[in-house]
Amino acid sequence: MDSLQRFYEVFSRRARYFVTNKISSIQIIVSYYILMTIFSLILFHLPFFREADSYGQVTFMDLLFMAISTVSVTGLTTFDINSVFNDRGVVLLEILFQIGGLGVMMISTFFFIISRRRITLKQRQLIMTDMNQPRLSGIVRLIRTTFTIILAFQGIFGVFFSLYFKFQGYYDSWRDAIFYGFYQAVSAVTNSGFDVTGDSIMPLSHDYFFLFWIIFLIFIGGIGFPVLMDFREWLKYRKQCHLRKKAKQKAGLPFRFSLFTKVAVLAFVILFVGGTVIIWLLEKDHLFRNLSDFGTWMNSAFYSMTTRNAGLQIHNLNDFQVTTLILFSLLMFIGCSPSSVGGGIRTTTLAIIGLYLYSFLKGEAKINIFGRRISDDDVRKSVVVFMLSLGMCFFCVIFLTATEEEPLIAIIVEVCSAFGTTGLSLGITADLSGIGQAVIAALMFIGRIGMLYTLLLFVPKETQDLGYEYPTEQIIIG
Repeated sequence: MDSLQRFYEVFSRRARYFVTNKISSIQIIVSYYILMTIFSLILFHLPFFREADSYGQVTFMDLLFMAISTVSVTGLTTFDINSVFNDRGVVLLEILFQIGGLGVMMISTFFFIISRRRITLKQRQLIMTDMNQPRLSGIVRLIRTTFTIILAFQGIFGVFFSLYFKFQGYYDSWRDAIFYGFYQAVSAVTNSGFDVTGDSIMPLSHDYFFLFWIIFLIFIGGIGFPVLMDFREWLKYRKQCHLRKKAKQKAGLPFRFSLFTKVAVLAFVILFVGGTVIIWLLEKDHLFRNLSDFGTWMNSAFYSMTTRNAGLQIHNLNDFQVTTLILFSLLMFIGCSPSSVGGGIRTTTLAIIGLYLYSFLKGEAKINIFGRRISDDDVRKSVVVFMLSLGMCFFCVIFLTATEEEPLIAIIVEVCSAFGTTGLSLGITADLSGIGQAVIAALMFIGRIGMLYTLLLFVPKETQDLGYEYPTEQIIIG
């Protein structure tokens, strides 16, 4: 017994040393998501979550694809969810949406917080990595605030949609109204896009009131967790200013939004408004020709938002023009803000590249915006992420055109949807070969962890500085 205990102590000590000194935080986080995928796959096989006649309809590879799509919160599937999973299975999906969308470390840390357990420095480093944060300070407070906000929106709108569905007559029973009301709220906030009804939200395509709130919830999930925290702090600041004014006290220090919040919101708004206008121009005389002016704008706004990560749809995508589908692919490739539930290259990456081009054309050496300068390191990361993501998606499109007998536009949409963890498709997912589905699954996983972390995944923890620099010499460009 003593020898077994000594073996356990030695093994634990060496394991802790290996994890602490040999494995980077990024590698640990990716390992967590791989384990979460395996765990989801095991749960999907359990009869408790399956329809009785679903066995034989789907294969092991179908469920593995589903597990990756769920953990990455994408929404692409190779089978009809409502014919394979029962209601308990749909609830399981909602739970997995939370883990995949909010992040493994956020979920686990929140339970640490409510159980009053101590959060170690290593755990804080993992949280920082999982949430793509630049520093450790305030990371636990960010998790507490973000998790509370996300759950609050899901709970409030879950109740609201349940009542709305019932009183509008969309569902006859309270059970169905509550079940699908909460599912739509969770699905919109986590930008999951899974279709559990067989028609997504197509039956509600003319309910513009409902579509407005879906757009709002997609925005909440995709704008970025630090932005939500900044707005919460701003509301607290405004409340304090009001109380000081009533008490005739001096005003405190002025509140300042972070540069990340300003750039993320600006990029998000430009992409949303620009996407809405272009979709309106392309489809107002085509797919939207029978709609009212307000309906045309609402449909355009919905697709400008849902293509950025949510994957919900109110039309068959095959009815759109090819030009519109190319625009959808571009929006899916860009995705949402960093530190959000979405994928893609992220909005701030595109914003920094745009600012870099603008500064270059003006002849300025540095990028300045909102009274701050963008660091050269962030510029390099943005260029690397953009170029490698574009190259990877281009290679996957070329590869799939060689292995699959599908239209080129359908493959482009599928690739960008997988990388952007969006879930929109022209209906070719189930028809792809095993190799094609493996490529799409890999894109979904890369889109969830991010291209930058995918690159750093293969970088050892110890990096050696050469200690010297080579002479500089210019070459001819252009």
